[in-house]
Amino acid sequence: MGEFTKITEQTSLYDHLENMTTDEILSNMNKEDQKVALAVQEVIPAVSRLVDELAVRFVDGGRLFYIGAGTSGRLGILDASEIPPTFGLPHERVIGLIAGGDTAIRKAVEFAEDDTQQAWVDLKEHDINKNDVVVGIAASGTTPYVTGGVKDARKHGILTACITNNPGSPLAGSVDIPIAVNVGPEFVTGSTRMKSGTSQKLVLNMISTALMIKIGRVEGNKMVNMQLNNNKLVDRGARFITEVLNVDMDKALALLKKHGSVKAAIDANK
Repeated sequence: MGEFTKITEQTSLYDHLENMTTDEILSNMNKEDQKVALAVQEVIPAVSRLVDELAVRFVDGGRLFYIGAGTSGRLGILDASEIPPTFGLPHERVIGLIAGGDTAIRKAVEFAEDDTQQAWVDLKEHDINKNDVVVGIAASGTTPYVTGGVKDARKHGILTACITNNPGSPLAGSVDIPIAVNVGPEFVTGSTRMKSGTSQKLVLNMISTALMIKIGRVEGNKMVNMQLNNNKLVDRGARFITEVLNVDMDKALALLKKHGSVKAAIDANK
């Protein structure tokens, strides 16, 4: 692959940040953040293709793997961890892997991202197969752990995609479905935890939420399969039932307790 412009490393549009007032710092950051959603809008066709491919595989028991390093890896783990409580799927259906292992979620592991073979080792521990999908996340589009992982997965006939902030990067060229969000230079030069990370979070929300809707984990606009593991969620679930079945809150809570989930309570009493 030829040379590409690493947008994430380009010099900030702002300088002498240390001389700015607090309001100026925050206003300029906000000005940059407003560009993110518009940049994400540009990649919706690619995200849509990925979601449709995922939905077909999920119906047959397929899984979604996110692989990343640093901030990107943490964002993948965050998205994966929210699937069971929000949509009631087992935790092994969407899995986030980070270079350096679970230790790296809280503390950077030196040089872990530089190993081109470790991601495939990590994926094989989960018995990855052709029914699964691997999404590599790397703002730079050059992280060896991620590029190596998607290349190995693709070699084994597994569908691959990526979320990157550098169009034309090695990562984007190594996957079946590249999602390259061009958010421009960061406010602090090279600090991809900022706009790049925000764009990754938005795309991850889109992928997993759209997928869960497509495979029937949402009804109407309600999280009918959410886990009821705290009082707030029990209350929310009961309110969903009151709206759908037109019963009072006490009756809704009783139905929820009896059936164990919003979906089961609604299905049994329609």
